[in-house]
Order: sequence, then structure tokens, then C-alpha cells
Amino acid sequence: MDLTEGTYIEKDARAKKMMLWVGIISLLMMFAGLTSAYVVSKSRPDWLKDFELPIAFLWSTIAIVLSSVTMHLAKKSIKENKNNIGMQFLLITLILGITFVALQFVGYSQIIEAGYYFTGSQSTITTSFLYAITIVHIAHVAAGIIVLFVVIYNHFKQKYKDGKTLGLELGATFWHFLDFLWVYLILFFYFFR
Repeated sequence: MDLTEGTYIEKDARAKKMMLWVGIISLLMMFAGLTSAYVVSKSRPDWLKDFELPIAFLWSTIAIVLSSVTMHLAKKSIKENKNNIGMQFLLITLILGITFVALQFVGYSQIIEAGYYFTGSQSTITTSFLYAITIVHIAHVAAGIIVLFVVIYNHFKQKYKDGKTLGLELGATFWHFLDFLWVYLILFFYFFR
């Protein structure tokens, strides 16, 4: 199909989806660069070999994976015109997203309690990378939470009717990407210590 074919609405939807995917690919490239730098830095003599990830990061992983499930259920419910159920799943997704961020900060406090800081004399290259990569991810989750607020508001205003669910689809795609990205990062940190 030619990308210039179709109605204005169809072309606009394709353009917005394409812009989202370009953004996602850019973010993937950024995180690939950060994790590549992490791998290269492992050969440094001051690299911590015995550093353990905080348990809060495991709990935050569970929260964000569950949020992906609830986002999927929200999208499915809304497309089936089960609007109240869809709203409940959107709100649960929002709560799980906020829980993820809160648990990340609990994880940072656990790292600090172990005596490791982001910068300064008590920092290490290992924990500085960990902080930097996870803080950049949290910034994107914060953007995802803003997207969730917009999706919830638009759903409340009943804008996702009659097959007009582009905003919901874009929001869900971005949210699932953030979830996938965190699962990649936590597995990366676990296996590349």
C-alpha cells in the first residue's frame, strides 16, 4: 500500500504511528549506547564485581510487567466498548506505573544504604552507570505516566468511540515499550555484573 493513499485521517494515523516508532528506535539506540558503555567499562580495575541489585528493583519489575498486562486489558476493554472496565484497568496501570517509580527510589535508597552514591568520593563507576541508566529510564516512565493521564482524560471524555482509538493505541505502544525496555535493563544488569 502506498503511504500517500487513503483519507486524511488514515494518513494522519500512519504518520503519528511512524513518528512514535522513530522515537522508540531512537530511544533503543540511546539505551544500546549506554549499555554498551557499561559493558566496555566492566574491564576497568575499579569495577565492582560483587555489587548486588537492590531487591526493590525486582519488585519494580513485577509492577511494570503487571502494568503492561493491565494496559493491554484496558485497550482491549475500550475497543470492546466496555468503558468502565477499561477505565479501571487504565487507573490500575497508572497506579502500577507510579509504584514502579516509587520502588526505583526505594532501590536507590538501598544502594545508598550499602554505601554507594551516584557521584562523589563514595561513588563507583558501576553504581554511577546504574544510576544514570535507570534515571534516564525513569524520566521516560514519567513521560509515560503523563501519556497515561492524557489517555485516561480522553477516555473519560469518551473520545475513544467508533473505532477512533489512535491515541489509546499510541499510548499503549509507548507504555509497552517502556515495560519491555525495563525488563531488558534489569536482565542486562543481572547478567552483566
